[in-house]
Amino acid sequence: MGIEFLLRILGMIVFAIIGWRIGDSLGAGPDTLRLVIVLALAGAALGLLVTPWLTIRPWLWARKTIRQVPAQQLLAATIGLLIGLIIAALTAFPLSFLPNPLGAILPFLSLLLFGYLGAWVMMMRERDFFAILGGRFSKEGAARSTSDRQVLLDTSVIIDGRIADISHTGFIEGTMVIPRFVLAELQHIADSADALRRNRGRRGLDMLNKLQKESIVPIRITDLDVEDVHEVDDKLMRLAKNLRCAIVTNDYNLNRVAELQGIRVLNINELANAVRAVVLPGEQMRIRIVQEGKELAQGVAYLDDGTMVVVDNGKKHIGSVIDVVVTRMLQTNQGRMIFGAPVDDKK
Repeated sequence: MGIEFLLRILGMIVFAIIGWRIGDSLGAGPDTLRLVIVLALAGAALGLLVTPWLTIRPWLWARKTIRQVPAQQLLAATIGLLIGLIIAALTAFPLSFLPNPLGAILPFLSLLLFGYLGAWVMMMRERDFFAILGGRFSKEGAARSTSDRQVLLDTSVIIDGRIADISHTGFIEGTMVIPRFVLAELQHIADSADALRRNRGRRGLDMLNKLQKESIVPIRITDLDVEDVHEVDDKLMRLAKNLRCAIVTNDYNLNRVAELQGIRVLNINELANAVRAVVLPGEQMRIRIVQEGKELAQGVAYLDDGTMVVVDNGKKHIGSVIDVVVTRMLQTNQGRMIFGAPVDDKK
């Protein structure tokens, strides 16, 4: 038996009693009993319908909202509310001397007004407020507050692995935040029946472990979630809006959709496209050909980070591990593609 059902029964009883008392006080004469019964039944029906909306539904809504609000914003709103209530208390005393009904209404309205304004102003200027506090108490606190910028990591960039190297360069400041639902997706990929997806998921978990141990940038796992959204990318974009931070990714589609919504994106592929390629023509690598390519006799392999390697005359080597010499490399915003040929064909 659910808690909502119990609350409906309790509300039905309470509203029935209220209806009975109202009917008893209003009734006079032979129709009193009929009026009492009608109002009691009406109260019971009303209580059965509205009790959840007066009790458990607001509580569930408040719990869901608080879970989505970052702790820093929640603290700022609480401090602003307290300041607003203090100001309202100071203004309530002189306002109470006004003639009625102003003397009775205005103190209550000032309580609502200053409480709301205090919370709203603090939430809007929370970063400035905490920066001032940091600078007031310590130089380290000031430096930490002014550089407390967060970035969200998505699943693709963790699997890619290059974020581990980038984190050592100092290009990313602040804290790298990994939502719990991203970890859940990594776990789901690592448990996949498909061997390629399973290897990618396990690589992502290994890279995350490496980040936590070796990164010079703080790593934080957050339980913040967006419960009314089911897709991981949609959750990530909604959370980025709530936290007002950037997303680090190499997913082309996520990049474009996030930019359309005004979310700042740090694309690893765009960064790689701006610097010299890691793999140069003439270098050799050892790969496994897993499928045939689009063109005649082509074979396709994938590196651990998901980079596609297209091998000319590689179709006959499907399922085998061969040495390949790189002929050229194509770097785009969607990712990089490496073209090569079997070493034996070059001899």
